[in-house]
Amino acid sequence: MDGRKRILRISSPDAHPDTSPLVEIMPGIEIETATSVVEGLRWLAAKRFEAVLAEFPIPNWTPAELLEEGMRADAMAPFLLLDPEGSLADAVRLTKLGAFHFFGSGTAGEAVETQLEAAVEYRRSLELALLQEATSQEPWRRYLVGESRAMANICHIVRLIAKRRCTALITGETGTGKEVIARALHMASNRSHLPLVAINCSALPENLLEAELFGHVKGAFTGAINHRIGRFEQAHRSSIFLDEIGDMPLELQAKLLRVLQEREFQRIGSSETIKVDIRVLAASNADLTEKVRNGEFREDLYYRLNVVPIHVPPLRERLCDIPALIQHFIDKVCRMEEISPKQVTVETLDRLATYSWPGNVRQLENAVEMAVALSGDRVTLYPADFPLPSLVTAKPVSAVSASNLELPDDGLDYEQTVSSFERCILEQALRRTDGNKKRAADMLRLKRTTLTAKLKSLEATA
Repeated sequence: MDGRKRILRISSPDAHPDTSPLVEIMPGIEIETATSVVEGLRWLAAKRFEAVLAEFPIPNWTPAELLEEGMRADAMAPFLLLDPEGSLADAVRLTKLGAFHFFGSGTAGEAVETQLEAAVEYRRSLELALLQEATSQEPWRRYLVGESRAMANICHIVRLIAKRRCTALITGETGTGKEVIARALHMASNRSHLPLVAINCSALPENLLEAELFGHVKGAFTGAINHRIGRFEQAHRSSIFLDEIGDMPLELQAKLLRVLQEREFQRIGSSETIKVDIRVLAASNADLTEKVRNGEFREDLYYRLNVVPIHVPPLRERLCDIPALIQHFIDKVCRMEEISPKQVTVETLDRLATYSWPGNVRQLENAVEMAVALSGDRVTLYPADFPLPSLVTAKPVSAVSASNLELPDDGLDYEQTVSSFERCILEQALRRTDGNKKRAADMLRLKRTTLTAKLKSLEATA
């Protein structure tokens, strides 16, 4: 799960930030303030927060009304309600309605901090229990790691179609985990008692790919010294995964179309028709509709494959999945190497969450494996254990002063460079003040509100 803690604060548009018990932000906690209930509910539906603090009075809203609407937007978010005019009876009533905690008049920041920490831990323990329960009931769920809406949608599709024989076409960039989704689909199906048969259609030349898929009889061609069973025959009563289907030659595409239509084929060199009961899963990192337009992929085959489309977004579009993926890969590597579990710092998670990950999940897994190796006997992983290209090139820019910055011969991205420099200064100030935004703002000769605005701006452009 994410190492960062995100709290949604809902307050009146007229509320001054310095009047809030949250004016001294706790280290490691990110606060996003919505100045209207409508805005807060919209954020709650779009993002994941580990707790919600609503500070009354809020015009046209009662604590009970906000609690009802908020729980409808996110049923698992703990709601903490602060109302200086509230009574003990209000506290009892709202707690029964589902509020995690109710604060009355005279509430100190320390009390809010204590209850927020408790709310964060409550949500995380609840999610962990639900995940463990789901994994025990749905073993395939452990393949699909992440908390993003994209992963939730993919899990929903898997549940809907896993027991059926319909073909699924999984699309996405290289390294996004298309085969992992295919394996989850197979594991959730009624065919999971047999192994998934997988083949990469771009890894073999046309003559070998045809023999690999359909098999051949002895003497069918030069070098065919033995009888061979093809992958489709091996996948009888199971599932076959055709990776990089867009690279399959046109002649083979016609033969594949017949297999999808009739569930039968012939081995090379044989006139015997073999019928198979198979479930076909295909994947492509190319735009098959573009290939159809260019005459590189059969249109009829495309529609046969694209019965249930599943698109896997690149990792840069679901950065909220990174913390869970990192922990998943750390646990995986540590088990494989038979070493003690390791953990990653919040600062490291923040750095990795700003990286574009051109190689997607596959690159992240390799980076984690490298970090575990470079960390030696250390239990904690730091940013230096992840020497990724953009982080390495960004370091000189953010580490030097402006007077020492030299313009490369091939130029640079001005906005990115300035943003990197600004981010580094803000992060250093927050580290030196243990996350206290007010003291960090004083150190940088800024207003606290200006510092908060800059941090939000940098987060939005990350």
